[in-house]
Amino acid sequence: MTQLHDLRLRLLVQQESEAIADAHPDELDLSVVQARCLCWLALLADAHEEQASDAERRGDVEQAMGWFADSMRLRDVIQVVSSIEIPLPMLSEAGDRPDQGPLAA
Repeated sequence: MTQLHDLRLRLLVQQESEAIADAHPDELDLSVVQARCLCWLALLADAHEEQASDAERRGDVEQAMGWFADSMRLRDVIQVVSSIEIPLPMLSEAGDRPDQGPLAA
């Protein structure tokens, strides 16, 4: 079941990245978007782990388990998002650089 969940999440993220790339082909670097998302997800996972520790110190085991489970799910999402290969812009037939001719010698 976890493998199916990972595949669904990967497909969702890939579809979304393709939609973003199609909507803004010249304005957006998807690798930057991916990196920023990973930073925010890591911060959110850390915050959830801190909340779990706080709840554990207060003796609220149920709340601690909930925060910890959420942080683990976030870590799983980080693994999936970081493993997604962002497609490079289409290379022109004239050269190795997108939408530009061959490099001058």
